[in-house]
Amino acid sequence: MLKQSYVHGSSTTSLIGETIGNNFDAAVEQWANHEALVVCHQNIRWSYSELQSEVNRFAAGLISLGLNAGDRIGIWSPNNAEWVVAQLATAKAGLILVNINPAYRVFELEYVLNKVEARALILANQFKSSNYLAMVRELAPEIEQCDRGKLRSERLSQLEIVIQIGGDTAAGMYAFADVAELADDDSTSRLEALSSQLQFDDPINIQFTSGTTGFPKGATLTHFNILNNGYFVGEAMKLTSQDRLCIPVPLYHCFGMVLGNLACLTHGATIVLPDEAFEPLSVLNVVQQERCTGLHGVPTMFIAELDHPRFAEFDLSSLRTGIMAGSPCPIEVMKRVVADMNMAEVTIAYGMTETSPVSFQSSTDDALERRVSTVGRVHPHVEVKVIDEDGRVVAPNEKGELLTRGYSVMQGYWGDAERTAETIDRAGWMHTGDLATIDEEGFCNIVGRVKDMVIRGGENIYPREIEEYLYRHDQIKDVQVFGVPDHKFGEQLCAWITLTERGSISEDEVRDFCKGQIAHYKVPQYIRFVDEFPMTVTGKIQKFIMRERMVEELGLEDEKTA
Repeated sequence: MLKQSYVHGSSTTSLIGETIGNNFDAAVEQWANHEALVVCHQNIRWSYSELQSEVNRFAAGLISLGLNAGDRIGIWSPNNAEWVVAQLATAKAGLILVNINPAYRVFELEYVLNKVEARALILANQFKSSNYLAMVRELAPEIEQCDRGKLRSERLSQLEIVIQIGGDTAAGMYAFADVAELADDDSTSRLEALSSQLQFDDPINIQFTSGTTGFPKGATLTHFNILNNGYFVGEAMKLTSQDRLCIPVPLYHCFGMVLGNLACLTHGATIVLPDEAFEPLSVLNVVQQERCTGLHGVPTMFIAELDHPRFAEFDLSSLRTGIMAGSPCPIEVMKRVVADMNMAEVTIAYGMTETSPVSFQSSTDDALERRVSTVGRVHPHVEVKVIDEDGRVVAPNEKGELLTRGYSVMQGYWGDAERTAETIDRAGWMHTGDLATIDEEGFCNIVGRVKDMVIRGGENIYPREIEEYLYRHDQIKDVQVFGVPDHKFGEQLCAWITLTERGSISEDEVRDFCKGQIAHYKVPQYIRFVDEFPMTVTGKIQKFIMRERMVEELGLEDEKTA
């Protein structure tokens, strides 16, 4: 039993001291003819050996283009087979893959490419309302006149090579398939030599975090960071080569490329991509058709699947496990996933991009009550502590900021030593900004964000607690609680609520549901019924946008928060 809120994931399983490329090659030796990748919307099915062939040819092609180990190459695309190939090929070639949010627009694209001094960019033609080709041409009109691979742009000073996924190849760009054709004996030999030259501590991936203020920060991750995290995530799910994991979450985020792709590839399991982006109907259909045993998603995705009008039509009996993560997981939703989707061994994972990402994960055999009410225990080889405002470790069950240390902590924010130092202290602890408790048995509960905590009249209020209570109402589909400025109390609570298909409750009925059940100061002062919440592409709720809208609607611009 813990005497203070400090836990260490001791394990008899060693960390993997290999590069991603070498680990993948070893997986191919073991599972050569086993299905590695199924991309339903592209009608692609590749075995491990077929995927390896695609990866090696593309990696050698990148080398033929003049790219060298350590160079940065962006990828700006929704989910597809090319994304998986690029992830593994860049790792084999020692290139640093820069994940670009599919929702980014011109200004954001310009910022991230210049921040990392990217020499190359892989991009799709378009995605939803984003015309990627048009945005690149706006930033670099010179590409219309230049030879392929020889871009010289005023606004994107380091970018030379643009590689296009699908469609008619645009002027100045390589088609994705053409790159593999550039592979020759020399580049293939150089690729083979890199397998023994690259080190597992080399940076291999930059992921830009979606900050609520200021410019996004590029978390720099190594082979060692993400390969081991993917492996231990798979271990917690008890993945084997018999598993088929449906991955509807975006690959540009750690959830897709680490908890999805690398968890599968380190266990001989099959990656199943149902669509280029999340669509509940395509997920339900693919799980049934492909007999998927696992399914990943953020809570809003699982809610959309469960509440789809055709949900009852699908046979989901093949499902066993999966991960719900990305934002706080409502207890009631978790119970429905277990009961109605056959996911008896679903796990909850908690982490952040800067920690590769997972620090805590529930086990498939944890008691259901533990799995629905906590984020499990600390991951192997990871340390975590919870501290108070003075930096002291708190007692079990006391709230404080969660800090993590170990193999999973990023190298730092790319080109930003100052912000790195603000986040990783001198002892190597990553300050997450999350409020948490750890009980005597080591189970962690995420209470909320340090910045999300609402202080009303001197009372500390944790929105997560109120959200969990409101989820119990049978007409409430989803809910988000946050603070808005108030002249008298400093802050007041506001709740945004989406109702079930048959829901028709009023604001007063919501308040009546709370009275006598939770403290009076925790009852939301403001309630709004909405159709959806503002969120990132990865499904993270953007409470700061909700707050800004309520401040404007209520005319609170001049008020000061406590």
